Amino acid sequence: MQGNGRFITFEGPDGAGKTTQIKKLAAYLKEKEKPFLLTREPGGTRISDAIRSLILHPGHTEMMKETEVLLYAASRAQHVREKIIPALEKGVIVLCDRFVDASIAYQGYGLEIGVQKILEINDFATGGLTPDRSYLLDISPEQAQKRLIARSGETLDRIEQKGIEYHKQVRYGFLELYKQHRDRILLLDGHQSEEAIFSLIKKDFESI
Repeated sequence: MQGNGRFITFEGPDGAGKTTQIKKLAAYLKEKEKPFLLTREPGGTRISDAIRSLILHPGHTEMMKETEVLLYAASRAQHVREKIIPALEKGVIVLCDRFVDASIAYQGYGLEIGVQKILEINDFATGGLTPDRSYLLDISPEQAQKRLIARSGETLDRIEQKGIEYHKQVRYGFLELYKQHRDRILLLDGHQSEEAIFSLIKKDFESI
C-alpha cells in the first residue's frame, strides 16, 4: 500500500519539541531535494482541520471522552485516505506530527479508554496503516508544562489544559508503547538541546 514512500511519525507529550524536530527534518529533506509531505494530526485536510477545531477548542469542556476518541479517528480516516496514502503511493516521504500512537497514549491511557479499544477503532480508521519509523520525544510533565506556559501569546488548547496527573498517564502510555515497539520507535530525551536531538534523528533517518 505504501508504494516506495516512507511514513515517518513524530510523537510525544505536548511541549516535548516534536513539532520543532519534524520541521528540522523537513528542512533537511528540502535541502537534499527529496520529495516529502509535512502534515499533522488532528488535521491535514480541510475536513480533518474542521474536526481539529472541534476537538481542541478550549470552550468544549463538556466533550465526552467517547466523542473525543471518535472525532480523532474520523479526522484520521479522512487524512489517511485523502492525503497520506496517495503520497506514499507516489514515493513521497510523509512526515506526520502525531498518529495512532498519540491516540493510544492520550485516550487509551490518559482517558482510560483502554488500548485495545483504541486499536480497534483506529485500525478501521487507517485501514491498518503503520509508520515505518516513529520518533518519540520524552519529557517530564512538569518540564512540558513550563514550556507550554512559556509560549508567549499562545492560548492552551483543551487537551493542553488538562491536569498534571492526566499528562503523567499520557507519558506513561508513550513509554509503554516504546517498550512494545522498539523496532519501530526511537526514544529521544526531550530535555536535550534541539541540535543534539536532531543530530540523533538525522543519523537514524539516514540509516532506514
